[in-house]
This record gives sequence, C-alpha cells and structure tokens, in this order.
Amino acid sequence: MKWLLLLGLLVLSECTVYKVPLVRKKSLRHNLLKHGLLKDFLKKHSINPASKYFPQEATMLSTQPLENYLDTEYFGTIGIGTPTQDFTVVFDTGSSNLWVPSIYCSSAACTDHNRFNPEDSSTYEATSQSISITYGTGSMTGILGYDTVHVGGISDTNQIFGLSESEPGSFLYYAPFDGILGLAYPSISASGATPVFDNIWDQGLVSEDLFSVFLSSDDKSGSVVIFGGIDSSYYTGELHWVPVSYEGYWQITVDSITMDGETIACSEGCQAIVDTGTSLLTGPTSAIANIQSYIGASEDSDGLMAVSCSSVDSLPKIIFTINGVQYPLPASAYILEEDGICTSGFEGMDVSTSTGELWILGDVFIRQYYTVFDRANNRVGLAAVA
Repeated sequence: MKWLLLLGLLVLSECTVYKVPLVRKKSLRHNLLKHGLLKDFLKKHSINPASKYFPQEATMLSTQPLENYLDTEYFGTIGIGTPTQDFTVVFDTGSSNLWVPSIYCSSAACTDHNRFNPEDSSTYEATSQSISITYGTGSMTGILGYDTVHVGGISDTNQIFGLSESEPGSFLYYAPFDGILGLAYPSISASGATPVFDNIWDQGLVSEDLFSVFLSSDDKSGSVVIFGGIDSSYYTGELHWVPVSYEGYWQITVDSITMDGETIACSEGCQAIVDTGTSLLTGPTSAIANIQSYIGASEDSDGLMAVSCSSVDSLPKIIFTINGVQYPLPASAYILEEDGICTSGFEGMDVSTSTGELWILGDVFIRQYYTVFDRANNRVGLAAVA
C-alpha cells in the first residue's frame, strides 16, 4: 500500500509539470526596418531600457514601457476565457502583469492583433479597476477583469488580467505579439493584480514553486517555458544557484564582467536583472560604449550597431562572474547575424541606482544558459545549455 501511495505521488508530480512551447519570430525592430520605419521611429523615440525597471513616476498603475520589447523574438500562445480565445504573448520575467488587446480597443495597433471579447466568454467577470501601461509618447490604457487562462495545459481559473481599450502609437501595429504575460514577483504588479504564476501555484496546479526557461538558438522551434519543474535534458553539467538580491525583479549580484582577461565593467560588483522580456545584453551607457568600440561596432544608416561579420571569429568572449562562477559568452552569442548583416547584442541604458551599475541579462545570455526561476527559495539557477 505504501509503495502504491508513493507511486501515485510520483505520477501526480510528473503530471503537474507543464511545458509551454515558444516560437522565435521576427522582432518589432526587424518589422519596422522591413517597412522602412525604423529610422524614423528611433528619431522620435528615445529608447532607454532602464525605464522598464525604474519608472519616472511611481503610481498604482503599471509603468511598463512597451519600447523595451523592440527586439523581443520569443513568443508563446495562451488561451483566455470559455471557450478559449488565443493570444500570442511575451513570457516576461521583467514584469508581473498579464494583459491583451480587447474589442474595446479601436487603436490602429489593436486592429491587426487578436482582441479579447468578454461577451464571448461564459467565465469572464468584470471589475471597475483600470490599468495603464506607459511607453514613449503614449500609453496602453484599459480595464481589469477575471477569467480562466489556459497556458501549457494548465487551466488557471479566476485570473486577473488587463484588457486594453487604447494603444496609441502606430508602431505597435507591427508588433509580432498581442500582449504580455509577466513572470516577475507580485510586489511590482500593477494594481496589486496577482501574477499568473502565483495564481497557478496558489491553486496547487504545479508540483514545485518554480519555473524554468530554455531559449533555443534555432530560428524555428525548441524553446520552452516549463512551469513547476526542471528538465535536465536542456542543460549540461550542474545547476549553479544564485540568490535573488531584490524580490521584485529576478535581480542578482554579479561579481565582475571581463573581456580578454581585463575587467571592463562591474569592477566592484553590480546588480543584474535576468529578463526574458529583454533580448539584448544591456548595461550602463558608458560601459556599453566602450564595449561597442572594443568589438568594432558602429551605427549604420538604419540606426543599428553594425559589426563586420568577418571579424566575429576573432572577437573575445565576455565573461560574467556570478556568485564565484564564470559564465562566458562567445562572440557568436553576442553578435547577431540576420540576412548577412551582423549587429552587436549590447545596448546602453541610462540608470542611476543606490547599488551602482545595473545590467540586464536578456535573451543573448539566456540562450547560452538554461535558467531556473525558483520562487520557493528566491534564487536563480544557471547551467550551460545542452
């Protein structure tokens, strides 16, 4: 009887781990470039990735600049409502709210995306709460409601989410995603809305209070978000654990950043946010400018930091030392090649914090290291991808 019970528990544990496939698509930046709009967009919008983490005005509303998703390439599909209505979303560890366009939105940005219709869902519950997400010269404004969210085989009932009513800014028309599903801590969630993963865990729908991410370098498939478990087939060696230094974002402490054996940044330690919603490696403007110069990157006519493709093999690794462990990134990881054009995977940002330098370890880093986001122990696990 005891063995039958243990076997039953094992089966239950295995059944409560869910994989959400991610697909890699052309980024918003690429789509703007394709339509000849990128140069004009960059002139009109001063892009500062730091504004996602340090909004200028603290309010009860969300301040999640959508311009930060300019280079995002990995997306998954979720369903909302009964019957389900499907949406393509960014699974974003750098924010905490879920929102999608709604039928109440008549902005140009909404017309080419899937829009949620509350009237078509028998499980939808309305609220009187509003939400606003700022970006550049405008904002996404909308309302909050409750419904069942279907993600990777999980039926997440009574989930609060945002329904957009206005999305000014025609550039979002070209975004390859409908909305955002935030996976950061509830402490930074707009309007105190319970994040999707917290609601899933609170309902006992997964066996472990963690999720993990594998981002494939393959342009077509293979990337996943795994809710409730770790899959060792995605990495080699062992997982190294790093304590979360700030329980809002998935923020950790970096010991140093070196190239060619020389410290190029973070000489006295610094903070870094592990963020699936940021594609590039982002750091202080001055440090990034030095790196761009070191690797021979210069701005081209389209506003891209271009690098000679023939030089990639001769460029050094950049090494992030984290909690005493070195995490090297070869040039093949931080130089991005598309259609025969090579660009730098580094981006500068203006930020001032009491803890000194801040870096964002985006998809350029995560593609090289399978990443576990452990809420139970407030830590991040890293291991080289298989």
